[in-house]
Amino acid sequence: MDALLIVDMLKDFIEPGAPLEVPQASDIVPNIKREIAKARACGAPVIYINDAHRDDDPEFCVWPRHAVRGTDGAKVVEEIAPLEGDPVIEKTSYSGFFGTDLEARLRTLGAKKLTITGVVTNICILYTAADALMRGFEVEIPEDCVAALNDEDHRFALKQIKSVLKPRQV
Repeated sequence: MDALLIVDMLKDFIEPGAPLEVPQASDIVPNIKREIAKARACGAPVIYINDAHRDDDPEFCVWPRHAVRGTDGAKVVEEIAPLEGDPVIEKTSYSGFFGTDLEARLRTLGAKKLTITGVVTNICILYTAADALMRGFEVEIPEDCVAALNDEDHRFALKQIKSVLKPRQV
Protein backbone atom coordinates (compact mmCIF):
# COMPACT_ATOMS: atom_id res chain seq x y z
CA MET A 1 0.00 0.00 0.00
CA ASP A 2 1.46 3.34 -1.02
CA ALA A 3 -1.44 5.42 0.28
CA LEU A 4 -4.73 4.73 2.04
CA LEU A 5 -7.69 6.85 0.99
CA ILE A 6 -10.62 7.23 3.40
CA VAL A 7 -13.58 8.58 1.41
CA ASP A 8 -16.55 10.38 2.99
CA MET A 9 -16.60 8.59 6.33
CA LEU A 10 -18.49 11.59 7.64
CA LYS A 11 -21.17 11.89 10.27
CA ASP A 12 -23.76 12.84 7.62
CA PHE A 13 -23.22 9.40 6.01
CA ILE A 14 -22.54 7.26 9.08
CA GLU A 15 -24.64 8.34 12.06
CA PRO A 16 -28.15 6.93 12.50
CA GLY A 17 -30.74 9.30 11.04
CA ALA A 18 -28.12 11.32 9.13
CA PRO A 19 -29.27 13.03 5.91
CA LEU A 20 -27.53 10.45 3.70
CA GLU A 21 -27.17 7.60 6.14
CA VAL A 22 -25.52 4.59 4.52
CA PRO A 23 -27.08 1.63 6.35
CA GLN A 24 -23.94 -0.55 6.39
CA ALA A 25 -21.45 2.30 6.94
CA SER A 26 -21.07 1.80 10.68
CA ASP A 27 -20.29 -1.88 10.00
CA ILE A 28 -17.23 -0.99 7.93
CA VAL A 29 -15.70 1.40 10.49
CA PRO A 30 -13.76 -1.37 12.31
CA ASN A 31 -12.47 -2.67 8.96
CA ILE A 32 -11.28 0.78 7.93
CA LYS A 33 -9.69 1.15 11.35
CA ARG A 34 -7.78 -2.09 10.56
CA GLU A 35 -6.59 -0.62 7.23
CA ILE A 36 -5.51 2.59 8.97
CA ALA A 37 -3.43 0.56 11.44
CA LYS A 38 -1.82 -1.38 8.58
CA ALA A 39 -1.02 1.85 6.71
CA ARG A 40 0.46 3.54 9.73
CA ALA A 41 2.52 0.40 10.57
CA CYS A 42 4.17 0.47 7.15
CA GLY A 43 4.52 4.25 7.00
CA ALA A 44 1.92 4.77 4.27
CA PRO A 45 0.03 8.06 4.34
CA VAL A 46 -3.62 8.03 5.38
CA ILE A 47 -5.47 10.59 3.28
CA TYR A 48 -9.02 11.68 4.03
CA ILE A 49 -11.21 12.77 1.13
CA ASN A 50 -14.31 14.51 2.40
CA ASP A 51 -17.39 16.09 0.90
CA ALA A 52 -17.37 19.77 1.85
CA HIS A 53 -20.35 21.45 0.23
CA ARG A 54 -21.50 25.05 0.15
CA ASP A 55 -24.98 25.82 1.51
CA ASP A 56 -26.29 26.24 -2.04
CA ASP A 57 -24.41 23.33 -3.66
CA PRO A 58 -26.12 22.16 -6.89
CA GLU A 59 -25.71 18.56 -5.67
CA PHE A 60 -28.58 19.26 -3.26
CA CYS A 61 -30.95 19.13 -6.26
CA VAL A 62 -30.07 15.42 -6.46
CA TRP A 63 -29.28 14.51 -2.85
CA PRO A 64 -30.44 15.77 0.54
CA ARG A 65 -28.39 18.59 2.06
CA HIS A 66 -25.31 16.94 3.58
CA ALA A 67 -21.69 17.54 4.57
CA VAL A 68 -21.97 21.32 4.45
CA ARG A 69 -18.55 22.82 5.08
CA GLY A 70 -18.12 23.76 8.73
CA THR A 71 -21.03 21.69 10.09
CA ASP A 72 -20.76 18.77 12.49
CA GLY A 73 -22.11 16.45 9.79
CA ALA A 74 -19.08 17.22 7.61
CA LYS A 75 -16.70 15.78 10.23
CA VAL A 76 -15.12 12.33 10.03
CA VAL A 77 -16.56 9.94 12.61
CA GLU A 78 -14.41 9.91 15.75
CA GLU A 79 -13.39 6.24 15.62
CA ILE A 80 -11.34 6.85 12.47
CA ALA A 81 -10.80 10.62 12.59
CA PRO A 82 -7.62 12.05 11.05
CA LEU A 83 -4.57 12.50 13.22
CA GLU A 84 -2.68 15.75 13.22
CA GLY A 85 -0.72 15.89 9.98
CA ASP A 86 -2.97 13.53 8.00
CA PRO A 87 -3.89 15.18 4.69
CA VAL A 88 -7.55 16.10 4.38
CA ILE A 89 -8.82 16.80 0.87
CA GLU A 90 -12.15 18.61 0.55
CA LYS A 91 -14.21 17.77 -2.51
CA THR A 92 -17.50 18.99 -3.92
CA SER A 93 -18.06 16.24 -6.47
CA TYR A 94 -18.11 12.46 -6.64
CA SER A 95 -14.44 11.92 -7.50
CA GLY A 96 -11.73 12.72 -4.99
CA PHE A 97 -9.62 13.91 -7.92
CA PHE A 98 -12.08 16.36 -9.52
CA GLY A 99 -11.21 19.96 -8.64
CA THR A 100 -8.78 18.95 -5.87
CA ASP A 101 -5.01 18.65 -5.44
CA LEU A 102 -5.22 14.92 -4.63
CA GLU A 103 -3.21 13.81 -7.65
CA ALA A 104 -0.44 16.34 -6.99
CA ARG A 105 -0.21 15.26 -3.35
CA LEU A 106 -0.05 11.59 -4.31
CA ARG A 107 2.66 12.28 -6.90
CA THR A 108 4.67 14.27 -4.34
CA LEU A 109 4.40 11.31 -1.94
CA GLY A 110 5.53 8.94 -4.69
CA ALA A 111 2.35 6.84 -4.32
CA LYS A 112 1.71 4.32 -7.05
CA LYS A 113 -0.83 2.06 -5.34
CA LEU A 114 -3.96 3.37 -3.64
CA THR A 115 -6.16 1.46 -1.23
CA ILE A 116 -9.60 3.08 -1.37
CA THR A 117 -12.12 2.73 1.46
CA GLY A 118 -15.33 4.45 2.54
CA VAL A 119 -18.73 5.37 1.12
CA VAL A 120 -20.64 5.36 -1.19
CA THR A 121 -19.50 2.31 -3.24
CA ASN A 122 -21.39 3.18 -6.44
CA ILE A 123 -20.73 6.90 -6.26
CA CYS A 124 -17.64 8.40 -4.65
CA ILE A 125 -15.72 5.11 -4.39
CA LEU A 126 -16.43 4.11 -8.00
CA TYR A 127 -15.64 7.53 -9.48
CA THR A 128 -12.52 8.04 -7.38
CA ALA A 129 -11.29 4.56 -8.35
CA ALA A 130 -11.99 5.19 -12.04
CA ASP A 131 -10.16 8.53 -11.94
CA ALA A 132 -7.22 6.95 -10.09
CA LEU A 133 -6.86 4.20 -12.67
CA MET A 134 -7.12 6.68 -15.56
CA ARG A 135 -4.27 8.62 -13.92
CA GLY A 136 -2.08 5.51 -13.81
CA PHE A 137 -2.44 4.51 -10.16
CA GLU A 138 -2.87 0.89 -9.13
CA VAL A 139 -6.08 0.55 -7.13
CA GLU A 140 -7.09 -1.84 -4.38
CA ILE A 141 -10.56 -1.81 -2.82
CA PRO A 142 -11.06 -4.05 0.20
CA GLU A 143 -14.70 -5.06 -0.18
CA ASP A 144 -15.27 -5.11 3.57
CA CYS A 145 -14.23 -1.44 3.71
CA VAL A 146 -16.86 0.03 1.36
CA ALA A 147 -20.65 0.42 1.61
CA ALA A 148 -23.52 1.80 -0.46
CA LEU A 149 -27.01 3.12 0.19
CA ASN A 150 -28.43 -0.28 -0.78
CA ASP A 151 -27.15 -3.75 -1.56
CA GLU A 152 -28.09 -3.66 -5.26
CA ASP A 153 -26.02 -0.51 -5.89
CA HIS A 154 -23.15 -1.93 -3.81
CA ARG A 155 -23.08 -5.17 -5.84
CA PHE A 156 -23.35 -3.23 -9.14
CA ALA A 157 -20.40 -1.00 -8.26
CA LEU A 158 -18.23 -3.90 -7.12
CA LYS A 159 -19.04 -5.72 -10.37
CA GLN A 160 -18.10 -2.62 -12.39
CA ILE A 161 -14.88 -2.21 -10.43
CA LYS A 162 -13.93 -5.88 -10.87
CA SER A 163 -14.94 -6.36 -14.50
CA VAL A 164 -14.39 -2.94 -16.07
CA LEU A 165 -11.77 -1.19 -13.95
CA LYS A 166 -10.07 -4.47 -12.95
CA PRO A 167 -8.14 -3.22 -9.94
CA ARG A 168 -6.53 -5.73 -7.63
CA GLN A 169 -9.01 -6.87 -4.98
CA VAL A 170 -8.33 -8.01 -1.41
